[in-house]
Amino acid sequence: MALENFTEDENHKTVQELFCSAEFVSGVESELIFLSALNMFLSVTAFLGNTLILVALHKATSLHPPSKLLYRNLAIADLCVGIIAEPLEVTYWTSFVNERWDICYYANWPATFSGYTLCTVSLLTLTAISVDRLLALLLGLRYRQVVTLKRTYITVISFWILSIFGASSIFWNRFVTSIYQYIGTPLCLVTAIFAYTKIFCTLRHNQIHVQNHAAQGQTSQAIPLNIARYRKAVYGALWVQGTLVVCCLPYVIVVALHPQRGIPVSTYIAEEFAVTIFYLNSSLNPLLYCWKIREVRQAVKETLRKLFCRSS
Repeated sequence: MALENFTEDENHKTVQELFCSAEFVSGVESELIFLSALNMFLSVTAFLGNTLILVALHKATSLHPPSKLLYRNLAIADLCVGIIAEPLEVTYWTSFVNERWDICYYANWPATFSGYTLCTVSLLTLTAISVDRLLALLLGLRYRQVVTLKRTYITVISFWILSIFGASSIFWNRFVTSIYQYIGTPLCLVTAIFAYTKIFCTLRHNQIHVQNHAAQGQTSQAIPLNIARYRKAVYGALWVQGTLVVCCLPYVIVVALHPQRGIPVSTYIAEEFAVTIFYLNSSLNPLLYCWKIREVRQAVKETLRKLFCRSS
């Protein structure tokens, strides 16, 4: 995903010479081989893990359909990382090592495009999940009337359209790309932070309210049980959100610190390692789903049990 560091006056010929040349790759062959092997492994784990999660989400009937659709969309984006983005990055890196500059150049563009698209889809989807959890708390009984499956489908489709448009802008308008990077990403993070802060403040207020009623002998078992279940769902979503931020942070730091003109080889390697850490998130998410979402964990256990029974 090195293409985002181009300066405005670099043409396509300069780009090809910069990122697909023997001079640029000299001395970093071992690092690229290591990255290729690691991403091949992560590609397999992302594919297997998210395929299993998609099957489990299909079987988990107790989850609210719009919420399940958002998690399904996130799993699809992670699955695409495993079967599209990472294989393209591996092709790009191995073409460096083998000095196949024709393959290098043509693998670099789709690798960058797919990486940006899937990154944006994941970020937007996680932001939508945080807003969805907030609406579930604030709307109460009206939640199922407001947050419908049809509206969620429209939201998810718009995420993919916006992400594809933003990724394609890398190749024709760097200003649009900058808007996505420096405005869109912080806006998503601020929205998620606001949503979770509002959620925990509201939960704290509800807890005090319940305790006051309990002290007056007006306790009700339905409210605490619902709040407890909702709290688990929020913590699960927050873990997924936090893991994405942690995996994305090294890439943000490297890009923020790279020189304005030109890219040293050391910076390029650091950036490619940061990209790998970000792609690691797609392999970690299935583990988080199984750990934090009880319905998904039960469906995964059932799927694996049937799978092993058939194989035996």
